[in-house]
Amino acid sequence: MPSLNISFDSLPSSIRRPGKYFEFNTKLAVRTLASNLQRVLIVGQRIAAGSVPALTIKDVFSDAEAANYFGAGSIAHLMVRAAITANPYIALQVIAMDDAGAGVVATGTHTTTGTATGSGVSTVNVGDMQVAVAVATGDTPTVQAAALKAQFDKQTDLPVTATVAAGVLTVTAKNKGTLGNGIKISATNTAPGSTVAVVAMASGASDPTIATALATVLAGGHNIIISAWNDSTNLTALRTHLDFVSGPREKRRAIAAYGHVGTLSQATTLAGTINSGRMTCGNLPGAYENVFELAASYGAVIASEEDPARPLNTLPLTGISAPPLANRLSGTEIENALANGVTPLTVGSGDKVQIERAVSTYTVDANGTPDISLLDLTTIRSMDYGAKAYETRIALRFPREKKTKRNKARVLEELLDVSYKLEELEIIENVAANAPGHLVEDDLQDPSRLDCKVPFDVVNGMHVVAGRLDLYL
Repeated sequence: MPSLNISFDSLPSSIRRPGKYFEFNTKLAVRTLASNLQRVLIVGQRIAAGSVPALTIKDVFSDAEAANYFGAGSIAHLMVRAAITANPYIALQVIAMDDAGAGVVATGTHTTTGTATGSGVSTVNVGDMQVAVAVATGDTPTVQAAALKAQFDKQTDLPVTATVAAGVLTVTAKNKGTLGNGIKISATNTAPGSTVAVVAMASGASDPTIATALATVLAGGHNIIISAWNDSTNLTALRTHLDFVSGPREKRRAIAAYGHVGTLSQATTLAGTINSGRMTCGNLPGAYENVFELAASYGAVIASEEDPARPLNTLPLTGISAPPLANRLSGTEIENALANGVTPLTVGSGDKVQIERAVSTYTVDANGTPDISLLDLTTIRSMDYGAKAYETRIALRFPREKKTKRNKARVLEELLDVSYKLEELEIIENVAANAPGHLVEDDLQDPSRLDCKVPFDVVNGMHVVAGRLDLYL
């Protein structure tokens, strides 16, 4: 009788020549699940000094490379620095954009008045970077401003340039657009007789449209996209992109991270307009760093955890400074953030900025009904990995098979095997109880198609442990 269990790809039954023939079958070789390396894409702005043209995807491995590729002090360069500082082993690509054609640059001023009657130090803080020069007795405002300008020129990784006129230093963002308005400028001068005053960065307008870059990377297969911008227009375009590439036909599932350094009220309002289970906002009110650096750091930390079901609670954002005490979130504000689709970034021991609990911006369904199904970022990450595990296994086992009853039963067996292995990894649970729910059926319209249903009981994070103290006297 012909075998019902053995089939050959290269040895046809028509062979007549005597011999012993063996082909190699690798379809059963892989019994484990696929790895889950997180490929990250940063989308930011370059400057003319960068060697890599706009809208060109580039692998980046170091701060120095980013400075060369996108221009020192550019938004893209500083995002790479923040990402690598937070996660040195990140698998990172960058696609940089030119400033918008209608972009307007942000500027601010630093004014020195009074001749120094003693020695000291004049310091300008640009975000979390510092520009400092010595001040000698008798130095006029013009001399001090000129010294500061010379020091600005030496520190090429600053996101701003400086020009000087008498005692007034004008600071100009290297990139055009609204992000320049968020560059924090502060100053001190310890030399007696001299004082300084700062006018905050302002007037930056018109950002690039992220949709242009996203169209270029459509087939890139990135797991995490980090956006420099957090305006509604660009975030909506990013949401549209994620919904498309993450669909069951495209199968390039991804999430996106963006930052917010404004008030919690502003952050929750913005999150409500996005309402996506694939997008997450890291909020650190009053941060010294620029919003795009915060986004890069947050996204890089997410990428550092390859176990999709493991909570990100307490993971530090290395390189991000603790904000002033007055800006730190209270317990009530943290609860408010988590209820409204915002990930609160808090300050832990050692003044380390860390993730309190990573949540998506999704809070209500299409009907406006509150919905916690995609509250935790781990849920969508677990489902993405699960889909990848099932798809990979079926593709390996059945690259070109006939649709028979025997193969239909084998498909069901493989789906169950993957489920049990996902349970071993603690990504899903209760597989035995849900085994009857694993179904493989003939499609009612397409005779060459099998329809499958897999119960996916995700493992939840242990975020809350509640207890009661009973007092006895």
